[in-house]
Amino acid sequence: MEKDLGKYRKSYERGALLLRDVPENPLELFQKWFHEVDQYFIEDETNAMTVSTLGLDGYPKSRVVLLKRYTYEGFIFYTNYNSEKGKAIESNPNVCLSFFWHGAERQVIIKGKAEKIAENLSDGYFESRPRGSQIGALVSNQSEVVEDRLFLEGKLKELEAAYEGKEVLRPKHWGGYIVKPVEIEFWQGRPNRLHDRIRYKLQEDFDWKIERLSP
Repeated sequence: MEKDLGKYRKSYERGALLLRDVPENPLELFQKWFHEVDQYFIEDETNAMTVSTLGLDGYPKSRVVLLKRYTYEGFIFYTNYNSEKGKAIESNPNVCLSFFWHGAERQVIIKGKAEKIAENLSDGYFESRPRGSQIGALVSNQSEVVEDRLFLEGKLKELEAAYEGKEVLRPKHWGGYIVKPVEIEFWQGRPNRLHDRIRYKLQEDFDWKIERLSP
């Protein structure tokens, strides 16, 4: 099987990103971009991001998860701590997050360290989830081999019956991570592949060094 993609072309002309226009703190620029994309461009899920980890087998692996909160401290998402990504983070907390917002022709690439958030914060978010999602967290031994779909659906029915009329508590193996950034790059598509790339690097005094990168 072979397909030549060499003729695929797109001219990026939605905007510009200049050093004189960026704030001192990258989280402020992220908030601005996120708001603009969420309000003015068609995205299925603006908060969809790719999380890349280094697996226990030595290979990097990327998967899409949903950003659930961001603050000046970092970026928060939730998962099963016993999953493949959870085990990878436990072994090596250095991760990369990336957003690609095709409508705005923008990317954000974040390098940082992941750590578990406080249990009460994970409890609070778990309580806010739809009941089906709560029970689903109990059903799935995420990343483990399962014999077939019917096994999962049968287990779901069993747990729905067992928890009928009862509160579903957060399992200890499920919760949140916060990724505290050490480097954030903002990419704005431009014509002729001369894209704008602005990189923020965290310094020892906790100020951010801002640099323009060649495309």
